[in-house]
Amino acid sequence: MAQQLVEKKGWGNHELARTGRMALYGGCVFGPAATLWFGFLQRAVRLPGRPNLEIVARVAADQCIMASTNLFVFLSTMAVLEGTDPKKKLESTYFNALKKNWMVWPAVQLVNFKFVPLEHRVLVVNIVSLGWNCYLSFLNSQGSNPQAEPVYPPDV
Repeated sequence: MAQQLVEKKGWGNHELARTGRMALYGGCVFGPAATLWFGFLQRAVRLPGRPNLEIVARVAADQCIMASTNLFVFLSTMAVLEGTDPKKKLESTYFNALKKNWMVWPAVQLVNFKFVPLEHRVLVVNIVSLGWNCYLSFLNSQGSNPQAEPVYPPDV
């Protein structure tokens, strides 16, 4: 989606390896980790009689622990799979991506934890991740030059 809808590369310029790396990460790393994480949050973050505070606590844990860790692992993994330096990739993209994450995911997770049953939470995250992963794929494809001017996805 990032290559065709955002970057408008055309099918002749489509990077199958990039698509493969994203699918590999989503299926082998993020999907299983998110499933375990949501189960853990459901069991570990309990505030009886304070349901709204419990939701806020889960969102805070999700954003402080899972989001920051997942972004670190994603960028590092992509760099390794691409044969580039993970340290440079993290230096050039991590904090910008984390700030963007905090503009999107806290609201998504508030709704997710409040209204969606545990067994469907990963599905909600996967649906929203269609757009988020386009952003991450675009960001990741911009290279690892920390001195470069920041590049943002084109307005759609």
